[in-house]
Amino acid sequence: MGRTVNDGWLLARALRTPGNMRALDATGWTDLLAIARAEQLIGTLAHRLDGVPVPGSVARILEDARASAEQGRIVALWEAEMARRVLAAIGEPLVVLKGTAFVAAGLDAGQGRSIGDLDILVPKARIDAVEAALLAARWEWVKPDPYDDDYYRRWMHELPPLIHRERDRMIDVHHTILPLTARITPDAGALLAARVEAEPGVHMLLPNDLLVHAAAHLFADGDLAGGMRNLWDVHCLVAQFGTDGLAGRAAHHGLVREVARALRLAAALYGDGARLKLADRLYLRRVTARDGWGWPIRPVTRLGFYIRSHWLRMPPAMLARHLWTKWRKGGAGPASP
Repeated sequence: MGRTVNDGWLLARALRTPGNMRALDATGWTDLLAIARAEQLIGTLAHRLDGVPVPGSVARILEDARASAEQGRIVALWEAEMARRVLAAIGEPLVVLKGTAFVAAGLDAGQGRSIGDLDILVPKARIDAVEAALLAARWEWVKPDPYDDDYYRRWMHELPPLIHRERDRMIDVHHTILPLTARITPDAGALLAARVEAEPGVHMLLPNDLLVHAAAHLFADGDLAGGMRNLWDVHCLVAQFGTDGLAGRAAHHGLVREVARALRLAAALYGDGARLKLADRLYLRRVTARDGWGWPIRPVTRLGFYIRSHWLRMPPAMLARHLWTKWRKGGAGPASP
């Protein structure tokens, strides 16, 4: 009998019904842990499996993952505090996005959550003041290349990434949630106006706006990299807050189709299922494209979504010019200017 071929659906089943994982054999556990690590969901999986009987070697790995996630939570909140102090000095409130928002507010989506950069949202009119304050506080540019700097400032929804020279932590300063070249233009002012306090001095978006942002990031901007983690966020937010008023909020930001797809795919992966459209199955094929080693699979599907992400970001003539410039410079495409 040949080896069972596992993909991201194994991880989805583990997160959805962790008690059923007791039946896994050694190969199944190896595959599950490799896929979870690759999708940056190992801490979330460890949280979900807490209390479930697992083999001793697996228990040790999961315990390490829980400890690592807790350390990541502490570091993320400290980095948010450092940014809060800088912004407070110029009279600007700190509005955190993504994983830092989840852990600051103690949301279910933050349990075991892997957190990378600190993402914050500021008014576009204040972007220069925020930039100057961060530079004065010893953040510095990650990418000093003049072309990349101009590209970010003219066309992106954020400043070029900054890193703190002592703490080695990155911050992404957003002034909206989609590139300025995108076909959809969310109302950044409405996102900021409706913010709520996650913890003293630290603000986040409304729960419905958190869902809108997750959907925008997945389906109107990127190539679905990290899609399993982002759809887990969606699942947790819906389970904790429901969807009352979400349709109206999605319509306001021009993201009705994207939010509806996020809800369907999250329900298909982690919930009680959903009535899927034909295209949804292709999205799920992309999202779950990991083998038992945690390596990317389905290269044609991945390439298709990579091309799609570029197409969504800018008109064809601009895309061709940008790719030509990046090719000549030996750099990356617009997903990573």
